[in-house]
Amino acid sequence: METTFIVLAVVVFLALAFDFINGFHDTANAIAMSVSTRALKPRTAILLAAGMNFLGAITFTGVAKTIGGSIADPTKLDNGIEIVIATLIAAIIWNLATWWFGIPSSSSHAMIGALAGAVFVGAGADSVNWEGFLEIVEALIFSPLIAFVVGYIIMMVLKWTLGRRSPHTVNKGFRSMQILTAALQSFAHGTNDAQKAMGIMTFALISADQWSSLEPPLWVKLAAATAMALGTSVGGWKIIKTLGTKIFKIEPMNGFAADVSSASVIFTATLLHLPISTTHAATSSILGVGAAKRFRAVKWGMAGRIVVAWFITIPIVAVMSGLIFKLLF
Repeated sequence: METTFIVLAVVVFLALAFDFINGFHDTANAIAMSVSTRALKPRTAILLAAGMNFLGAITFTGVAKTIGGSIADPTKLDNGIEIVIATLIAAIIWNLATWWFGIPSSSSHAMIGALAGAVFVGAGADSVNWEGFLEIVEALIFSPLIAFVVGYIIMMVLKWTLGRRSPHTVNKGFRSMQILTAALQSFAHGTNDAQKAMGIMTFALISADQWSSLEPPLWVKLAAATAMALGTSVGGWKIIKTLGTKIFKIEPMNGFAADVSSASVIFTATLLHLPISTTHAATSSILGVGAAKRFRAVKWGMAGRIVVAWFITIPIVAVMSGLIFKLLF
């Protein structure tokens, strides 16, 4: 029994480390627009994002239940805790690597791919719920396409309605409105991304017969929300620079359109209990807005490198987690 609690403590530590890293890795997506357009000072944006992430994280649990039960049934795994440890180590390594190089890759892809790979190697192909896995992957694939279209449409509407007004006046108004959209984006991020650490901790607790429901315990909710908020407070300047300057020149109206687009897609996914990538939603919204503003102004080469990172994340992290499981257990 004592050994079980020690191993569970390791799982909780790794899960909270993942959430902390997710905070400064992915939350940069939520404030990149407002910081890049100087609607908010960096410190203010980070504090706002941290608070709204915490509120979003403790408000919803549907995504956590999906993570905890859709890829594999934790009650049927004899080595569920070991699988979770391999999953978290692989996901953390990938997140740190992509953060270091300033690539806005997906923590969601990393978690999903790592869990599937660890279950496949640790418990066999029959233990993977392929239907649930593919449903999540579909959401991960279609959400950025939807975010691109929504961003394009919103930006086109703004161009048609405000195109003849003074750019200075328009941008001044939207710069103020970006404070609200940054808060909305951060809240939406918390409702989806923080749930992933909650789900994986609940998965481990059920595997160890320490919990019986996919609904995360209160302490898990609070711990995950706090870890993400603390991670957010560290900031993610490499990602902010990529999203805010290396895709196209962002102005307040563009930032407003991108934030509203991605937040609406993320929040819709949360209500449907689907874990999607906030990175995908944010980046695709920016691409959609940029394409509507001026197609040639978008630096599609940088966008292409980001998309490549999206597609390779799941297979690479799945192999990593499988190898880590083999090496450790």
